[in-house]
Amino acid sequence: MSKIVHPYAHRLIILRDWKSRWFADTKKYCSYLKGDVLLREYLEKKLRGMYISSIEIERNQKSTRFIIKTSRPGLIIGRSGEGATKLKADILKKMAKLKLTNTEDFKLEIVEIQNPEADAAIVAYMIAEGLEKRMPYRRVIKQIIEKVMSARGVEGARVLLSGRLGGAEIARSEELKRGSIPLQTFRADIDFKRERAVLPYGTIGVKVWIYRGKIFADKKKDIVNQ
Repeated sequence: MSKIVHPYAHRLIILRDWKSRWFADTKKYCSYLKGDVLLREYLEKKLRGMYISSIEIERNQKSTRFIIKTSRPGLIIGRSGEGATKLKADILKKMAKLKLTNTEDFKLEIVEIQNPEADAAIVAYMIAEGLEKRMPYRRVIKQIIEKVMSARGVEGARVLLSGRLGGAEIARSEELKRGSIPLQTFRADIDFKRERAVLPYGTIGVKVWIYRGKIFADKKKDIVNQ
């Protein structure tokens, strides 16, 4: 009863879809899985600072598709698409280095997020960015949580910082919460993300939960299915 479950994994299939979407036999499964993990790590490191929400990977026999969701697509695309072309070449180069079977048709899609203040990954990065700029941690989380609560569709938010806050000798945690966060409700649309702020005196962990209301099944679809 006391186990802590990841809010994303807890709602898979019910509200969320897999971030890697493909089917492979036993031989290819291991290489695909390893490739996805390493490519995600590589892209998250490379695109840090570009407000990335998620990286989704779709594969089939003929094509491979990378979907990068960001609140600032212009930073990635660059002037007249130069950035996107270079990023595509870098991904293909990394895939060749990892010895992943490359398909003929490779697509890179950059999708803009319309409401970034309601996205946990972007909010977590904004907090980490503020801490890395040596701003007071209490002011950072207060300002961010007010922005989040004023965003459209947000009903609750929670931020947790852990580490040597303010450069103190002993590590501790600081939490700020607004509204409600019903973690045990399956239909509650809760977005969650972990982030790290790397500072000269140590690393500070950032956790963000954002509650965007309950999602109910479409009644019309239910009637048709019956």
